[in-house]
Amino acid sequence: MKRLSLLCFSLMLGSSAEAASLLDIYHEAQEQDATFASANAAYQAGLEKGPQGLSLLLPTIGVSANTTYNDVDTQYRNGNTPFVKKYNSSGYTLSLNQPIYRKQNFAQYEQGKSQVSQAEAQFAIAKQDLILRVAQAYFDALLAQDNVTLAGAQKAAISESLAQAKRNFEVGTATITDSQEAQARYDLTTAQEITARNDLEIKRRGLQRLIGKLPATLSTLGNALPLTMPEPNDMDKWVESAEAQNLQLQIQKAALEIATQEVERNRGGHFPTLDLVASYGDNSTAASITGAYDSKVKMVGLQLNVPIYQGGLVSSRVREAVANQEKARQDTEDKRRQIDLEANQAFLGVTGGAAQVKALEQALVSSQSSLDSTKLGFEVGVRTSVDVLNAQQQLYSAKRDLSQARYNYIMNQLKLRSAVGTLAEDDLVQMDKWLVSK
Repeated sequence: MKRLSLLCFSLMLGSSAEAASLLDIYHEAQEQDATFASANAAYQAGLEKGPQGLSLLLPTIGVSANTTYNDVDTQYRNGNTPFVKKYNSSGYTLSLNQPIYRKQNFAQYEQGKSQVSQAEAQFAIAKQDLILRVAQAYFDALLAQDNVTLAGAQKAAISESLAQAKRNFEVGTATITDSQEAQARYDLTTAQEITARNDLEIKRRGLQRLIGKLPATLSTLGNALPLTMPEPNDMDKWVESAEAQNLQLQIQKAALEIATQEVERNRGGHFPTLDLVASYGDNSTAASITGAYDSKVKMVGLQLNVPIYQGGLVSSRVREAVANQEKARQDTEDKRRQIDLEANQAFLGVTGGAAQVKALEQALVSSQSSLDSTKLGFEVGVRTSVDVLNAQQQLYSAKRDLSQARYNYIMNQLKLRSAVGTLAEDDLVQMDKWLVSK
C-alpha cells in the first residue's frame, strides 16, 4: 500500500498538468490566504479612524419628538367646581451643537489621521508579508522536491555499488566488509529518501494553507540563475533607505505621533470648551388647564464650560500619557536599530549568498571530478569501494548544499527589498523568469 502511495505521488509530480509558477501561486494566495484577508479587513477598519476623528470637529444635529396623553382631575378643597380635563400635547425639538474650541477634539482628529497612516502601512506590510510567505513556501517545496530527486539518484548510484560489491565478493576479489558498507549506505539513503518524500508532502501542505488547495506541479528553478550584487553595492546606503522607507518603522513612528497627541488630548482636560448651540422647538397642546395653545421656541447662543477641579484625574491621565509617549519613543528607537540590523543581514545575505553559490558550483564540479577519479582508481585497484561511496556522498551533499544556497540567495534578495520597503509584485515577476516548466 505504501509503495502504491509513493507511486501515485511520483505520478502526481510528473503529470502533464501545467506547472504552477511563483506568480500563479501568489495570485491565488491574494484571493485565498486567510491571513491576508484578515489584514485587509483590519485595514478597512483602520481607515474609519479618519472620519471618526473628523466628526469631532463637525456639528451634531438631533431631533426629538414627543406626544403625551394627559388625564387631569383636580379637586379643590374650598368647594370650587372640580377641574377635569383630558387632552393631548405634542411637540418636537431640533438641536444643533457646533464645537468652536475643544482642545481634546483637535488632538483626537490628529490621532485619527495618524491611525489611518498606520493602517495603510500595516496593510502594505501585509502585502509584502504575503510575497515573502508565498516565495518561502514555494522555494521550500522546490528544495524538498530537489531533495527527493537527489535522494533517489543517490540511492540508485549506491545500489549499483552494492550490486558490484556483492559480485566482487562472490568471485573473491572483495571482502564481505565492502558489501556490508555498501548495504549500510543503501539502507541509510533509503531512510533519507523516505524522510525527503515526507518533507515534500509537508511543504506542499504549506502551499495548500496559502491557496486553499494542493498545488499542481511547480515550475523549477533553472540552471542559469543570475548572480547580481545589490545596486548600490553599499551597505550603508541600504541602511539609510531602510530608515527612510521601512514600513515597520513607519508604523512605529505613527504610534509615537499617536502617543504625542494622546498627551495633548489629556492636557485638553484642563482647558475650557466653547460650543455654538442652537435649537428650535414646536409644541402644541389641545386643551390644558390654561387652554389650548401652540408655541414655537428658537434659541441660539454660546456655551462655555470651564473645568476647575476634577479630583486630580486629568493630571494623572496626563502623567500616564507622558509615560506612554516616552515608551513609544524608546520603542521607535529600538525598531530603528532592529531595521538597521535586518538591512545589514539581508545585504550580506545577498552578497555572501552569491559568493556561496559560486563556491558551491565550483565545489560541485570538483566533487564530480573527484568521483570520476575515484571510480577510475577503484577499477585499477588503487581505491576501495568505500572511497567510491564517500566520493558519491560528497557529490550529493554538494548538490544539496548548492540547491539550498540558490534558494537562500533568492529569498535574501526579497528580504533586502522588504527591509527598505520596496518589495512588490514586480519582484516576483522578475523571479518568475528564472523558473522553467517541466
